[in-house]
Amino acid sequence: MAKPAHRSYSRYAREAVELLGLMVRNARIERGLTVADIAERAGVSRGLVHRIEQGEMGTSIGVAFELAAILGLRLFEAEPATLTRHLAVEHNKLTLLPQAARKKKQQVDDDF
Repeated sequence: MAKPAHRSYSRYAREAVELLGLMVRNARIERGLTVADIAERAGVSRGLVHRIEQGEMGTSIGVAFELAAILGLRLFEAEPATLTRHLAVEHNKLTLLPQAARKKKQQVDDDF
Protein backbone atom coordinates (compact mmCIF):
# COMPACT_ATOMS: atom_id res chain seq x y z
CA MET A 1 0.00 0.00 0.00
CA ALA A 2 1.39 3.39 -1.00
CA LYS A 3 2.13 5.99 1.62
CA PRO A 4 -0.40 8.85 1.49
CA ALA A 5 0.96 12.11 0.10
CA HIS A 6 -0.57 14.10 2.95
CA ARG A 7 -1.55 12.75 6.31
CA SER A 8 -3.89 14.57 8.64
CA TYR A 9 -2.98 14.87 12.30
CA SER A 10 -5.05 15.99 15.26
CA ARG A 11 -4.59 19.49 16.56
CA TYR A 12 -3.30 18.07 19.84
CA ALA A 13 -0.58 16.06 18.06
CA ARG A 14 0.48 19.02 15.90
CA GLU A 15 0.68 21.34 18.90
CA ALA A 16 2.60 18.77 20.98
CA VAL A 17 5.20 18.32 18.22
CA GLU A 18 5.46 22.08 17.75
CA LEU A 19 5.93 22.56 21.51
CA LEU A 20 8.64 19.90 21.64
CA GLY A 21 10.43 21.53 18.70
CA LEU A 22 10.32 24.95 20.33
CA MET A 23 11.56 23.54 23.62
CA VAL A 24 14.49 21.87 21.86
CA ARG A 25 15.32 25.05 19.93
CA ASN A 26 15.12 27.31 22.98
CA ALA A 27 17.22 24.94 25.12
CA ARG A 28 19.83 24.70 22.37
CA ILE A 29 20.04 28.49 22.04
CA GLU A 30 20.13 29.01 25.84
CA ARG A 31 23.10 26.64 26.04
CA GLY A 32 24.90 28.45 23.23
CA LEU A 33 24.93 25.43 20.91
CA THR A 34 24.60 25.55 17.15
CA VAL A 35 22.47 23.19 15.11
CA ALA A 36 25.70 21.58 13.89
CA ASP A 37 26.85 21.03 17.51
CA ILE A 38 23.69 19.27 18.60
CA ALA A 39 23.44 17.29 15.35
CA GLU A 40 26.98 16.01 15.83
CA ARG A 41 26.32 15.02 19.45
CA ALA A 42 23.15 13.15 18.45
CA GLY A 43 24.73 11.62 15.36
CA VAL A 44 22.09 13.01 12.99
CA SER A 45 22.00 15.55 10.17
CA ARG A 46 21.56 19.28 10.69
CA GLY A 47 18.48 19.10 8.48
CA LEU A 48 16.82 16.62 10.84
CA VAL A 49 17.52 18.89 13.81
CA HIS A 50 15.98 21.81 11.87
CA ARG A 51 12.89 19.74 11.02
CA ILE A 52 12.44 18.72 14.67
CA GLU A 53 12.82 22.33 15.80
CA GLN A 54 10.27 23.40 13.17
CA GLY A 55 7.77 20.88 14.55
CA GLU A 56 7.61 18.77 11.41
CA MET A 57 5.33 15.79 12.00
CA GLY A 58 7.29 13.25 9.95
CA THR A 59 10.46 13.27 12.03
CA SER A 60 11.63 10.43 14.25
CA ILE A 61 10.32 10.60 17.80
CA GLY A 62 13.41 8.76 19.02
CA VAL A 63 15.71 11.44 17.65
CA ALA A 64 13.52 14.20 19.08
CA PHE A 65 13.69 12.57 22.52
CA GLU A 66 17.45 12.09 22.18
CA LEU A 67 17.91 15.79 21.40
CA ALA A 68 15.81 16.63 24.45
CA ALA A 69 17.93 14.32 26.61
CA ILE A 70 21.19 15.80 25.32
CA LEU A 71 19.89 19.28 26.13
CA GLY A 72 18.67 18.23 29.57
CA LEU A 73 14.98 18.82 28.86
CA ARG A 74 12.51 17.01 31.09
CA LEU A 75 9.59 15.93 28.93
CA PHE A 76 7.64 14.23 31.70
CA GLU A 77 6.75 15.54 35.13
CA ALA A 78 8.04 12.39 36.81
CA GLU A 79 11.56 12.05 38.13
CA PRO A 80 13.73 9.53 36.26
CA ALA A 81 13.18 6.88 38.96
CA THR A 82 9.42 7.42 38.79
CA LEU A 83 9.56 7.18 35.02
CA THR A 84 11.38 3.85 35.31
CA ARG A 85 8.75 2.61 37.76
CA HIS A 86 5.90 3.63 35.42
CA LEU A 87 7.68 1.86 32.57
CA ALA A 88 7.91 -1.33 34.63
CA VAL A 89 4.19 -1.14 35.47
CA GLU A 90 3.29 -0.83 31.79
CA HIS A 91 5.53 -3.78 30.91
CA ASN A 92 3.84 -5.82 33.65
CA LYS A 93 0.43 -4.98 32.19
CA LEU A 94 1.58 -6.44 28.88
CA THR A 95 2.44 -9.73 30.56
CA LEU A 96 -1.26 -10.18 31.26
CA LEU A 97 -2.02 -10.15 27.54
CA PRO A 98 -1.87 -13.26 25.36
CA GLN A 99 1.56 -14.07 23.92
CA ALA A 100 0.44 -13.08 20.40
CA ALA A 101 -0.17 -9.49 21.55
CA ARG A 102 3.28 -9.02 23.06
CA LYS A 103 6.35 -7.89 21.18
CA LYS A 104 9.01 -10.56 21.11
CA LYS A 105 12.38 -9.63 22.53
CA GLN A 106 15.28 -10.18 20.17
CA GLN A 107 18.23 -12.13 21.45
CA VAL A 108 21.54 -10.37 20.90
CA ASP A 109 24.26 -12.62 19.56
CA ASP A 110 27.36 -11.15 21.19
CA ASP A 111 29.52 -14.27 20.91
CA PHE A 112 32.36 -13.09 18.67
